[in-house]
Amino acid sequence: MLKKTYYSNGKLLVTGEYVVLDGAMALALPTQFGQNLIVEPGKSKEINWKSFDADGTTWFEENFSFDTILHENKDFIDNPIHRRLVGILHEAFQMNPDFLLADYGYQITTQLSFPKNWGLGTSSTLINNLSQWLKIDAFELLQRSFGGSGYDIACAKKDTPIVYQLLHNEPHYRPVDFYPPFHQHLYFVYLNRKQNSQSAIANYINKQNEIGKTIEKINTITKNSIATSDLKSFAYEMEKHETILSDLLEMNTIKEAFFDDFNGVVKSLGAWGGDFVLAITKEDPTGYFKERGFETVIPYEKMILQ
Repeated sequence: MLKKTYYSNGKLLVTGEYVVLDGAMALALPTQFGQNLIVEPGKSKEINWKSFDADGTTWFEENFSFDTILHENKDFIDNPIHRRLVGILHEAFQMNPDFLLADYGYQITTQLSFPKNWGLGTSSTLINNLSQWLKIDAFELLQRSFGGSGYDIACAKKDTPIVYQLLHNEPHYRPVDFYPPFHQHLYFVYLNRKQNSQSAIANYINKQNEIGKTIEKINTITKNSIATSDLKSFAYEMEKHETILSDLLEMNTIKEAFFDDFNGVVKSLGAWGGDFVLAITKEDPTGYFKERGFETVIPYEKMILQ
């Protein structure tokens, strides 16, 4: 067995958060940051797993036997990451049993090129890398493990911005040209705050009877956002998107909650109150955000794959 290396891109969701699960058209951007998976021969019938953060520190390390994966023996495992990983590998085994029939074992190393807490897709890049290695369907492995819309898997695979949509619960995505002439006015700001989104999700579920009209509006915003070459028009679409989701989730927009004096637009990306936001402004906003304790401000061209 030869050493093999696999790589997948991280992701950011610009339009369609929440409603992408119900078939809305979403604009999703693969990032220049991602994760490697390196597979080498290891000890007989066991896996030695080691995961490195972007700064080279080890954030997870464990040995476990093939038998643990085969029978999904998780009862004795206290570490939640270890438990989850055994579950994922068990599902991968169900999809391709061959990899646990070998007499040898595996030394598996994962290496992030972004800090793990950034939320750019530690899980989705892992799922896609495992699927590349084992030659199984990444979207199916996602559904068997974490669930979700799958837009993050599509970004892991594609090196250009995409439009992503679930049609009859099947993933459909295509590359789009999204490197707008105003890209130098787009910045990604890391909020460094995890938020429990259960109340937002509960409100969302309670308004399912309105979802058809909402999806139509979001689809239009996604199309307009891709088509426009005008900064003002793009900013308008992003503000409109925030207002629609604010009403749906019964939550203040991120700008109303934290940045009401910001000279520009601030848009949530992915789950509201999550990791990164998009700042749209004519002036470099780095000073504004750093004054408020948000140190990570990344320009579009340094974040997004093209």
